[in-house]
Amino acid sequence: MVNHFATNHNHKRKGLLNLVSSLRERIAPKSGATLFPPGPSPAEGPTLVKGNNSHRAESSLLKPARREEEWLQELSEELEIPYISLGQLPEAPYIIGTLPLKFMREHKVFPFRLKDNILSLVVQDPLDIYTLDAIRLATGFQLDLHLGRERDILEAIEQYYGSGATTMEKIIEDMQGEEVPLSYESEEDVERLKDIASEAPVIRLVNLLITKAVERGASDIHIEPYEDALYVRYRIDGILQDTDSPPKRLQAAIISRVKIMAKLNIAERRLPQDGRIRLRVLGKEIDLRVSAMPTVYGESVVMRILDRSSIVFSLERLGFGKDTLQGFHELIVKPYGIILVTGPTGSGKTTTLYAALEKINSKEKKIITVEDPVEYQLTGVNQIQVKPQIGLTFGHCLRAIVRQEPDSLMSGEIRDLETAEIAIQSALTGHLVFSTLHTNDAAGAITRLVDMGIEHFLVASSLEGILAQRLVRVLCDKCKEPYLLAQEVQKDLGIEEVEGDVVIFRPTGCAECSHTGYRGRTGIFELLMVGEEIRDLVMRKTSSNVIRNRAVELGMRLLRQDGWRKVLKGITSIEEVLRVTQE
Repeated sequence: MVNHFATNHNHKRKGLLNLVSSLRERIAPKSGATLFPPGPSPAEGPTLVKGNNSHRAESSLLKPARREEEWLQELSEELEIPYISLGQLPEAPYIIGTLPLKFMREHKVFPFRLKDNILSLVVQDPLDIYTLDAIRLATGFQLDLHLGRERDILEAIEQYYGSGATTMEKIIEDMQGEEVPLSYESEEDVERLKDIASEAPVIRLVNLLITKAVERGASDIHIEPYEDALYVRYRIDGILQDTDSPPKRLQAAIISRVKIMAKLNIAERRLPQDGRIRLRVLGKEIDLRVSAMPTVYGESVVMRILDRSSIVFSLERLGFGKDTLQGFHELIVKPYGIILVTGPTGSGKTTTLYAALEKINSKEKKIITVEDPVEYQLTGVNQIQVKPQIGLTFGHCLRAIVRQEPDSLMSGEIRDLETAEIAIQSALTGHLVFSTLHTNDAAGAITRLVDMGIEHFLVASSLEGILAQRLVRVLCDKCKEPYLLAQEVQKDLGIEEVEGDVVIFRPTGCAECSHTGYRGRTGIFELLMVGEEIRDLVMRKTSSNVIRNRAVELGMRLLRQDGWRKVLKGITSIEEVLRVTQE
């Protein structure tokens, strides 16, 4: 192939110029660089690159039988693309999180600077249009191309993106000589922190914290400042767990980096701020909801991880018992009425509602949701994000939704009397309404609505069913240990479904579950079907305890009872059920 080039150099040179000429509409020189116009970020990013082998083979024909550096310098002049060596790269190049390490190694590309929405890249093959298009689409940036040797590119990738560059110890070592302001005492400190937060070590450190959280299946990242230390903790399966934490001296730089990523004001440290980060981690699209809160020793930052790829909105996979699932399905196919899901924050209410909407979603129905925030996008569902700062509240949205002629609607939460009144009015006028409340059990939702100011007769006539739920951790199949539960203990706990001693399981811990004894979570449920007897009790202003007891007599299984069923099946442990339920 090299000899072919040597004997046909002029022919190939002419072909190269013709190819460059044909690409003029997409490749425009600017300050000696090649720019590709940006585009929207696709779901799969650079992994969608296909069919580039034939082009790479074609472009490799252009390589003369000389040393690579000489050829690249000649090609640089031919294409008016600057040549850059490893020594000319900035000491702290821009670290991008949207391109997988494997992709950069395979396609010999190294991003090293981002300025004015232009991403500078060192590439070995500037004519590999498929790879460049994939980078353009995945990042959304214009591309500023520089030519480089394959060895230099791979060495830079390993230095700044490889395993040796992304250990906590290595990153901290790289910052040993860095003077990092501990606070924002002046404008100079703010500007200095902005600079440090945009440098490679801090970027790698924050990327590492996020990547480790996604790898371990965490739902939240907590960055907590204390007097003499900075702690990082991950919430995994509902429980906070410690992880390697950076030194206190890097606190301001790390928090500033997160605030920059979330487009927050890094100079504002007196008031709470909320933001959002969208990035690609381990080949997955990840959304981070960021909350920054001032504390005595600095800002505490919490990042909620929304991993679209890990969520399956299926009622059958949430942990429902067969009879509870059947009853809930009967509720969600009703033509009108209110269906409430109750439980504390983080108990899976939104996931259950999304699964219910997915179940009833069809081309024949119009479904609208009002949420704060919109956590996941549902195909075929009109989702509205409330914006209180401009007056777009739950109440305002719900009033407007009725004029959109929906079949079903969901209000993320009934927070006040206005929202409750509109939801009930919508149900009474022929709409199926889904919403959530923060109550301890199903019957408590009735009392909560009355306490808000809703009349008993309106509650009785509009409410169809209430689902209370909690999340319990699932025992690790690799290490759970069986043991005998004595009959006396069963009686003390209120487990009355079996007679005699029974074998159940408890956690022990292994490498598979990070030595916690648990992997994943499932739901336990309490479904209150509002039939004629329950409506009559509500109309007569009966207490929630009386309603609860009557519902049990009619067949309702309490949260703890559903938990005991999962204990007896070996799904969870007694300790987990006791942790999330009360008598």
